[in-house]
Amino acid sequence: MPALLIIAWLVRDIRAAEGPLAVWEYWSGTADLRDAPRTTTSATSLVLLLAYAAAVVAALRSSSAASVLIVTGVVTFALRLPGVWTIADAPAPEDLRDRALLTTYVALAAGLGMAVAGAAGRRPVPGGAERPAGPGRGAGVVAFLLLGLQALIVAAWEIRQPFVFPSHFYPGWFLGGGPLTVPLTEGPPGWVAVAHVLMFLVAAVGAAAGAAHARPLGLIAGGFVLSSGVLGTARIVHYEMYEQFFDTDIEAQLNMLSSFSALLAGPVVLLVLARKGAGRTPAGGAPGPWGGAGPWGAQPPGYPPPRTAPGQQPPAPGFGPPQGGFGPPQGGFGPPPSSPPPRW
Repeated sequence: MPALLIIAWLVRDIRAAEGPLAVWEYWSGTADLRDAPRTTTSATSLVLLLAYAAAVVAALRSSSAASVLIVTGVVTFALRLPGVWTIADAPAPEDLRDRALLTTYVALAAGLGMAVAGAAGRRPVPGGAERPAGPGRGAGVVAFLLLGLQALIVAAWEIRQPFVFPSHFYPGWFLGGGPLTVPLTEGPPGWVAVAHVLMFLVAAVGAAAGAAHARPLGLIAGGFVLSSGVLGTARIVHYEMYEQFFDTDIEAQLNMLSSFSALLAGPVVLLVLARKGAGRTPAGGAPGPWGGAGPWGAQPPGYPPPRTAPGQQPPAPGFGPPQGGFGPPQGGFGPPPSSPPPRW
């Protein structure tokens, strides 16, 4: 249902703007805002639409369907929540505001429904069944570094904003209203930025830990990173800001570098997390000085017992030394048990 509503709003914007190119220009900030009609959507809706399509495929075919539903539901709820209080005061016709508010309530209900359905579907995996796999070790490290870097960049710019924007922009920058005019179905820019930072950090830490939820959350986060990089780079190219890169101030240079870094990091995150990660070896999993594949050398359930020599009893479980291990070999130090007593 949320996907169908997004499609309906996108169609409405394309018709109102008389073409998808005008919608793209408004999203990227390259349109003339004095003449262009304001859209009701942003690139956030497009990323969510792709996330919903991936969630449908995962729910039908993937063993990680529960994690996908939970992540998609939580992200939907977090990004659509501000519409509850921002749409009522938006400068738009009443019928359009009513439809946008209804869309917000449906999206929130669908987000909660997906999260609850995913939580209810998280059952113990029976033996032999495919377990939800998190990112592999290499992919997790790459995703951790890139998403962590993007979180720091977005957070740094948000910390910088109060020193650049007029004071009357706040708290509307985060909560909506005031002098800001945002797309009707989207959240305020500060709110969305904070949601992105939290999303990037949780996905980065989860990817480093190999958590199952890190793949769907990291893919959604990678989509937002890529969209940010594409829109920012399009704005730089449109206004030919790159030609004056060395002549502009340090803040403008950092702004351009932020867009370029997002454009490069987004596809890498999507590529490394799109591949299904192999199960990681647990701590002590590799055969080592303790012998087994489990912690402290213990063998995992179902592991074949160690081989013993013909006629030799297998070692009893416990902390004692293995048979023929640390004790003296037969015929070694001292007389054998059957030796006669010494004569005086």
